[in-house]
Amino acid sequence: MMRSDSIPTQFTYSMVLNACSRLGVHTCGKAVHAQVITSSIPADLPLQNALLDMYCSCGDTQIGFSVFSRIENPDLVSWNSMIAGYSENGDGKKAMDLFIQLQGASHAKPDEYTFAAIISGTGAFPASEYGKPLHALVNKAGFEKSVYVGSTLISMYFKNEETDSAQNVFSLIAEKDVVLWTEMITGHSRIGDGESAIQFFYGMCQEGHKIDSFSLSGALSACADLATLKQGEMIHSQAVKTGYDMEMSVSGSLIDMYAKNGNLQAAQTIFSQVGDPDLKCWNSMLGGYSHHGKAEVALTLFVEFLEHGLRPDHVTFISLLSACSHCGLVDRGKVLWNYMREHGFIPGLKHYSCMASLLSRAGLLEEAEELINESPFREDNLELWRTLLSSCVINRNFKIGVHAAEKVLRLDPEDSATHILLSNLYAASGRWDGVADMRRKIRGLMSEKDPGLSWIEFTNNIHVFSSGDQSHPKVDEAQAELYRLQGNMIRNG
Repeated sequence: MMRSDSIPTQFTYSMVLNACSRLGVHTCGKAVHAQVITSSIPADLPLQNALLDMYCSCGDTQIGFSVFSRIENPDLVSWNSMIAGYSENGDGKKAMDLFIQLQGASHAKPDEYTFAAIISGTGAFPASEYGKPLHALVNKAGFEKSVYVGSTLISMYFKNEETDSAQNVFSLIAEKDVVLWTEMITGHSRIGDGESAIQFFYGMCQEGHKIDSFSLSGALSACADLATLKQGEMIHSQAVKTGYDMEMSVSGSLIDMYAKNGNLQAAQTIFSQVGDPDLKCWNSMLGGYSHHGKAEVALTLFVEFLEHGLRPDHVTFISLLSACSHCGLVDRGKVLWNYMREHGFIPGLKHYSCMASLLSRAGLLEEAEELINESPFREDNLELWRTLLSSCVINRNFKIGVHAAEKVLRLDPEDSATHILLSNLYAASGRWDGVADMRRKIRGLMSEKDPGLSWIEFTNNIHVFSSGDQSHPKVDEAQAELYRLQGNMIRNG
């Protein structure tokens, strides 16, 4: 068009800028903006909104806000674009400030897109301060049954681990779409409630909704966490039928599911079929090798990972350090730890836990203690000190063990596991008065101990039990079967 000497109009520039937004082509969008300025064409509101949307879509909210502030009478599209721009680029505070300004404006009122953008932007903030007041405004404005707003509310409540509130939002919406169902699947999977995630996945299928890569990934992640191979294989077959098995996100979830269910061969096969594995696929494979104690294989794969030019993340190092810890590869673990530090990675709690476990198991108790003391978690984490204490019992190091126990009991005076370990440490050191004292405390604590849970998979359902539990609907049948098995064992000696 430009080569034919045709003169672009405001509408032309708006359409080109909208294309730049959808494609995320920042450089091209800036060039069009420059052309608008040099052409001396007055920018009307649609053109200004197109410029604003382009900058926000490309992540440049600073220039985006500069465009927004120059709009004399911004309409709701202008406000929504700027709020969404801040939200999508991780600046929820500024999004909230702008939303408050919008509420005070007389010529524009929030619509469902406004609420979806601001709830999405502040979803990770405390629900009592942001999410719930916004939910109240949603109800007041009459958008409580909007699928568009509902999906962001559900996501927000799951991020705050308020599953009942998420369920209430879901139940209120009559016409549910696949996005809403997927939020329930991924939300339950993310908080560790894999059983509910799988139930929602099958519920979505029964309602006739077409599954997508997001719902499949969420359901497969739930199968991975629950270690339910049969369910995972069934969902894998659905992924193959729908053609989503080759989607990168689904491939990563399949690798993770098979690896955590003990089928490393299937995980390796899927990994080898992915043309250019992304970070999730590599991490899932590394995690699988780590989980099954194949540290050398994991470390070899990590070298291959680096040769592909990929940058590891915190999950990568957790898998590798965990593998080294389980297999006692102290020197390799120290090399990885130094690699993290040299490349600017800040270790998190799980990294410190793996490293403390590695050093403690190797009997390097002074190094382990020094590592914990240097960590930012030394004053508020029980597990690090308890790991050290456990190794002190094995190595009969009374001094460091007592210090570790003191750290734990200062945080939780009723921690029964630490009292048991401390009793064992006293016994290993021949301090029998200490043993008697600890055992008195343990007897008092054990009466308040929470029961452990067990579960089994039977005919595609997961059944959860606890010791002494009489609430399961088939408890009588389970007890009858136990008595039958007991009788068989007695008869067979």
